[in-house]
Amino acid sequence: MTTTFSDLGLPSSLDRALTEAGITTPFPIQAMALPDALAGRDVTGKAKTGSGKTLAFGLPILARGERGRPRTPAALVLAPARELALQIASDLEPLADAVDRTVAVVYGGASMDAQIDAVRNGADIVVATPGRLIDLIQRDEVVLDGIGMVAIDEADRMADLGFLPQVEWLLRHVPDNAQMMLFSATLDGAVAALVRHMDDPVVHSVEEVNLTVDEMVHRFLKVHRMDRARVINAIAEANGRVIVFCRTKRTCDRLAGELVELGVPAAALHGDLAQSQRERALRRFTENDRSVLVATDVAARGIHVNEVDVVIHADPPEDHKAYLHRSGRTARAGAEGLVVSLIEWDQELAVRRLQRVLRLDDIPQVEMFSNDERLSDLVGWDPRTSVPA
Repeated sequence: MTTTFSDLGLPSSLDRALTEAGITTPFPIQAMALPDALAGRDVTGKAKTGSGKTLAFGLPILARGERGRPRTPAALVLAPARELALQIASDLEPLADAVDRTVAVVYGGASMDAQIDAVRNGADIVVATPGRLIDLIQRDEVVLDGIGMVAIDEADRMADLGFLPQVEWLLRHVPDNAQMMLFSATLDGAVAALVRHMDDPVVHSVEEVNLTVDEMVHRFLKVHRMDRARVINAIAEANGRVIVFCRTKRTCDRLAGELVELGVPAAALHGDLAQSQRERALRRFTENDRSVLVATDVAARGIHVNEVDVVIHADPPEDHKAYLHRSGRTARAGAEGLVVSLIEWDQELAVRRLQRVLRLDDIPQVEMFSNDERLSDLVGWDPRTSVPA
């Protein structure tokens, strides 16, 4: 029998709102974590990006959270990147309307005025990046004395980006009896320091057996630099949403410009862009069924879009972990995805080493030009047939 959200103890108002949004079946991490979180227990959840963690902590906050007061929210969600904070807020806002709750989002790189006004108006839930929230606290614009529930999303990314001291500072200013929920791809190492702030947490884990490799189709194409943008254009024409990863901001801008000249609806996303530009690029990407986002690794950490058809490594990643993290932008929420690595002549050996670590060394590197018909169906094409026996 299929488990429903009402079976897990979710209030009928939220269950109806989920049904209206077309969400009827919980993901595994939601089915595991919701009963304990709704019962008021501290919860840690281990699951990959795209596994439904937002609702795993968001629904208990909406179901159990109190009302906020001016400058004093009742619930707090911490995220490592502004794009992720905006995505979480976007996911929660329609559901918050169903239970008469309000959500404010607080992040750096944008004007404080609107954020301050939202909190002053008595936002019930604040979704924030740590640095900007601390700025507002130090300006006496936010008080954490009324926080009854705290959720920390992508705690491992917090650690990678050096935000754990800020997160711990915030947790020391939250009431000791606040319920805590922490979700992360890993729960060891530096993340364990945050778990120590929790009260006998229940641990839930979604198993990931070769998940990030086996659920994707991988292709390794040898290309010429002058033809690279045209190859990406050919792949994009045959697919829907495409994310292209580059190592540098300059390469992002140049490649996005080349794609636009070819008629591709492409935009760059990197740290040197103004926040309004970043939001516009991400919004256009999420709203357009056929578009290309050219991003650096850091800028892409907060991208949570389920329907990404293809990830292209325009520049090889630094290591196998970066390959998996980049590639994880596709094959989300149980869907399959295509991952394409573009390789120039002086990168072939480095990529072969990467393939060995990933256990993908049985997939040959095949030279391909932008007029190659195989680019229109890279999933259906078997690269092994292109190599002499």
